[in-house]
Amino acid sequence: MNKRHLLSTIALGAVAAVALAGCSGSAGGGKADAKHITIGVFNGWPEGEAASYVWKEALEAKGYSVDLEYADAGPVFAGLAKGDYDVALDGWLPVTHKSYFDKYGSKITDLGAWNKDAKLTVAVNKDAKIDSLDQLAAASDDFGGKLIGIEPGAGLTEITQKKVIPEYGLDKMDFVTSSTPAMLAELKKAIDAKKDIAVTLWRPHWAYDAFPIKDLKDPKGALGAAESIHTVTRKGFDADHAEVNAWLKKFTMKSDLLFSLENKMYNNGGKKVTDYGPVVKDWMKDNKEFADSLTS
Repeated sequence: MNKRHLLSTIALGAVAAVALAGCSGSAGGGKADAKHITIGVFNGWPEGEAASYVWKEALEAKGYSVDLEYADAGPVFAGLAKGDYDVALDGWLPVTHKSYFDKYGSKITDLGAWNKDAKLTVAVNKDAKIDSLDQLAAASDDFGGKLIGIEPGAGLTEITQKKVIPEYGLDKMDFVTSSTPAMLAELKKAIDAKKDIAVTLWRPHWAYDAFPIKDLKDPKGALGAAESIHTVTRKGFDADHAEVNAWLKKFTMKSDLLFSLENKMYNNGGKKVTDYGPVVKDWMKDNKEFADSLTS
């Protein structure tokens, strides 16, 4: 190779290196990576996971490549602030994640609520004779004198012990705690046997689609007000992914749809699901009008 060819090769290599550098970006993408989206998914938060899978399917149908990356809520918010993630779909306001919105507010963007019915509940079988928590104590015998809870260390359990039980005089009922799967098993057993049952629960949850249940009214507000679930992006996402940002900004999902999606993913008639992608794809085919509205 003569000197001229050598210099040409070096120059072309430098140009290629610059081009490659321009194409590389953070995990959050950027203008040069306009067809790649990274969604941060909170560990153990099924509503956010379900919504994330819906958007993965919707965006990939439009030619985007989408990665779902799992972490706890705190690291996801921190990652959004650093640009490591593009989007997260599970920011709860005004209470649960307020501290993260306050801490990272200048480095993240709140696109608004996609569901406004997130709350802690006490649920009973739909044909129970009571409709309110202030009726439960007097009817405790109908429910076997038990209120079935979830994990002992859960926030819902703490609120039930410190607020719900004393404010509604439920101290004579046996508050049984063990785990969420155990509570759901007791719920199914009672429903199948056509017996009354009272459980601590929360919205959104697939149980509302799987079982004929209703929430007891909470006139004293012991369980707190409903929260909203928000879509959150990194700063600059709107400029780098204007089309997707516009779609996400108008995204809303009614609770009955969310319940049915979660039921398909996490219950599925009692069959264990190891790959949510095909399940979500089938659900979207069954709910085509909603699926089409996401990117229209």
